[in-house]
Amino acid sequence: MSQAQDGRGEPDWLSFARQVPSPNCDERPADESVRLVVIHAISLPPDEFGGPEILQLFTNCLDPAAHPYFREIQGLRVSAHFLIRRDGELIQFVACSRRAWHAGVSNWMGRDDCNNFSIGIELEGCDRLPFETAQYLTLNHLLAELHRRYLIEAVVGHRDIAPGRKTDPGPYFDWHRVHDASG
Repeated sequence: MSQAQDGRGEPDWLSFARQVPSPNCDERPADESVRLVVIHAISLPPDEFGGPEILQLFTNCLDPAAHPYFREIQGLRVSAHFLIRRDGELIQFVACSRRAWHAGVSNWMGRDDCNNFSIGIELEGCDRLPFETAQYLTLNHLLAELHRRYLIEAVVGHRDIAPGRKTDPGPYFDWHRVHDASG
């Protein structure tokens, strides 16, 4: 796989992440650059962890017959740039220079379609359980690298850009454990 380069000549695929390319992405608008990081939470099936289903969803391979919930999301085409598993494993699905399809209908500081200028990070989790220490350690390492590469203005939750529609990363996500250099 050839590696696209960002504006500083560095690969858009991070060497410390396992790479599982998703087809659910496209080009960012020419006048957009990465300015925002959006934190999400996902579990498939809901409230279950550790299986291959998130990777299958982001690569359009999820079997709708494998679980009743999967029939509800059949045909959904979504992705994120990164997933942090419960054990801290980091998986990258989309090059940082490209638009991952993670935010949906969204607005940040008066700007619609946050996919255009954000990087999406999914944490394997839900609204009913705390996240793991290993996830915060990986998240902070990833955020430090993203701040080094891009002019990140903010790190926000999905709920912050889609209020009333989304709740993630949820009430058990501890923002005090996030080292956000954007302030």
